[in-house]
Amino acid sequence: MRIDGKGLIDRDHPVRFTFDGQTVDGYRGDTVASALLGSGIRLVGRSFKYHRPRGIVTAGSDEPNALMTIGRGRHQRPNTRATVQELFDGLEVRSQNRWPSLRHDVMAINDALSPFLAAGFYYKTFMWPRAFWERVYEPIIRRAAGLGRLSGQDAPDSSDRAFAHCDVLVIGAGPTGLMAALAAARAGADVILAEEDNRVGGRLLAETTEVAGMPGIQWVGSMLAKLTALPNVRIMERTTVTGAYDGGTYAAVERVALHRAPSDAPPECFWRIAAKRAVLCSGALERTIAFPENDRPGIMQASAVRAYLNRWGVSAGKAVTLFTNNDAAQQTASDLAAAGLQIAGIIDTRPDAKPQDDWPFFAEAEVVGTKGRHGLTQITIRQNGTTRDIQTDCLAVSGGWNPAVHLTCHMGARPTWRDDIAAFVPTDDAIPGLAAAGAANGTFSTAACLSEGAKAGGDAAKALGFKRKRTDTPKAEDDDYSLTSAWAVDSPGRAWLDLQNDVTTKDVKLAARENYRSVEHMKRYTTQG
Repeated sequence: MRIDGKGLIDRDHPVRFTFDGQTVDGYRGDTVASALLGSGIRLVGRSFKYHRPRGIVTAGSDEPNALMTIGRGRHQRPNTRATVQELFDGLEVRSQNRWPSLRHDVMAINDALSPFLAAGFYYKTFMWPRAFWERVYEPIIRRAAGLGRLSGQDAPDSSDRAFAHCDVLVIGAGPTGLMAALAAARAGADVILAEEDNRVGGRLLAETTEVAGMPGIQWVGSMLAKLTALPNVRIMERTTVTGAYDGGTYAAVERVALHRAPSDAPPECFWRIAAKRAVLCSGALERTIAFPENDRPGIMQASAVRAYLNRWGVSAGKAVTLFTNNDAAQQTASDLAAAGLQIAGIIDTRPDAKPQDDWPFFAEAEVVGTKGRHGLTQITIRQNGTTRDIQTDCLAVSGGWNPAVHLTCHMGARPTWRDDIAAFVPTDDAIPGLAAAGAANGTFSTAACLSEGAKAGGDAAKALGFKRKRTDTPKAEDDDYSLTSAWAVDSPGRAWLDLQNDVTTKDVKLAARENYRSVEHMKRYTTQG
């Protein structure tokens, strides 16, 4: 499934690892997920409750399915996302939550019992007789809980902790974050640029977009050179900012040695970063659309399909279909077609949607069914009241984008709803001293993200008394972002909302009927993640 001439991986340095005892080949720069897809492996796990077959959905830290156990014995680390874990020679990877094997899981019998395991079943079932709770029910529940397993042995490593101080903390090193860091640093502020990925660039690593008249990845390289040349800039890759606290304090976790073979180095480092100002450039997460049987391996985010192609040189399928309510999916189709892959069709929920090329196009249509136990083989679509089948092994879904507003909610502030993007955006002054910019603020064109980043970085430095210096914004794509809301397809069958915990639209409707209408109560009652 590798595509010649595509990707940022180093094909001169092959890497060999094992998955469930099977030897798999990858390359330096691969993640476990991209290497598995590149080898044609689509079945990677089982869901928590029903043990349904699961495949890779995303290309980042929002992955719900591909949770793996890395290593063995004292070095064992369960619940590691395959989309984040970098390859190294000798890496041992195992799937979880299955017995005796991933392909033949005895506990898949739970799927046949699903009518009896609806939302809140445990609250209604494990109540009588009362004496059974401690002796029978609780031990069974505890034994069933969790996906991965700890080794039970003392870990040989000891993670580190450290402190850092800066004038401006920039969270996220995509195009917005790079511009924010450069603007703040040129004004004279001490800057920390934290990025959870193993390299800076954000979505530009996965796109064919041009910035300043050059390929996006080349522009990223030029920006990295400018920032590393500045003595007042510290770039922290593999570092996830996880919390915002009083007094401008932020928590961050750095993956120090998890991307290489076990050694004496600490695997992780917990940072406390004291920042006078912060700029949130965390980007946005693509959402899918709930439709019947939307959980089969091979059904993925459209942005993830594009990322695996452009960043890792991997095709997620041989005949790809797209299901969308916005124009972003057509960019995925264009990239796939340019790489010589077959576009089996584009299904667009919007009645006025127009095709951008000569591939099969279905406006005002929706997916109402899928087939393929261990991997997608066919979808059924509905248009104008009639249905038809399409043979496909990959369905790329784009339901729009949700700004990553998580950090802005850590002090009790609620995000603000915007109808035009059908998503929440951060509330102003949600965190004292922090400003959101770019996709994290609901701005989705590359040009607008670059402009917002430069302004936010300059504003942060100016607020601290530094003199703002001119930072030219490069020319880039400036297409409008528009969509028609599409959340769930009204058709018989189970439509999954939480792939990991097996929560469906029916579960949420049941919770609402039983008066668990608050989102906090609904999540508890349905086990929605």
